[in-house]
Amino acid sequence: MSERSKLTLADGVRLHVDASGPADAPVTVVFLHGWCLDRRTWHYQSRALQGTNTRVIAYDARGHGRSSTTRLRSATLAQLGEDLAEVLDAYAPSGPVVLAGHSLGGMTIMEYAEAYPSEFAERVQGLLFVSTTAEGATHTCYGLPTPLTPFLRAAEQTGAGVLARLGAWRPHRAVLPALRPGVRWLLFGDDHEPGDLELTMSAVGRASLRSIGGFRASVGAQHRLDTLAALGDVPAAALVGDKDRLTPPACAESIADALPGTELSVLEGAGHMLMMERPGVVNAALTAVIDKAVASTEAQHRRRRRADRRAGYDQAA
Repeated sequence: MSERSKLTLADGVRLHVDASGPADAPVTVVFLHGWCLDRRTWHYQSRALQGTNTRVIAYDARGHGRSSTTRLRSATLAQLGEDLAEVLDAYAPSGPVVLAGHSLGGMTIMEYAEAYPSEFAERVQGLLFVSTTAEGATHTCYGLPTPLTPFLRAAEQTGAGVLARLGAWRPHRAVLPALRPGVRWLLFGDDHEPGDLELTMSAVGRASLRSIGGFRASVGAQHRLDTLAALGDVPAAALVGDKDRLTPPACAESIADALPGTELSVLEGAGHMLMMERPGVVNAALTAVIDKAVASTEAQHRRRRRADRRAGYDQAA
């Protein structure tokens, strides 16, 4: 059963957190959702891990889902990286961790790695990047001809600035049906379950206008390929749909190039919501990363035990 709780962060923001699985599990998986979405977008993966010997943490980012709103100056990727550090301290203070990030969630992982390199190296034993980027808006062209990209980007940035100043208000329920066709086109590929589009619309309706607009500048400016390149050989997978209009295949390819040993998957006909559109493929990739993380942790423990025994023999001699 999932345990729901509220985590009050250092600046007073309250995060809605779901935790499930045994507290003494050999690995903890943390799910991080995308921009304007919430933790429920990982529902297929959370369900797949039920009954396994895995601790699962999923939370709504500040200003999203059931978490409280954020100040505009705190609507940044750097702040989300700090929030992840607090979540780990509170809900997974020890043991190996696998971080799974979709879109904004993947970028949050990179910010945590940048801000806490020692903690990251010590704790994080696996990574799953789904429909995300380490290069901001570099490759984003919204699925339209590239000559239009500068104009669309300028319009998006202007609109985001307006929304950011509207504060903690959320999209009115009456507006959501009008947004559905655009969200469907922008986020999904060829096929999807109707219920998953409805869940996505529900998540959009829970995001504050300040969050919808406020995070745009930080998201567009991020560049963390160097951060990834410094992570070494941590087990990782990067997945993307070939019809992703927000983080196209070039985004995942650059992540795989920067992070040695990353398993890259480009899924035909899929869009930005891969966890929902191709749950079986994403589940398999996640399971493979978890298995590698557990095996790596066990190998480290064996090496440490051998080293301790050798040290004991040397002292005895």
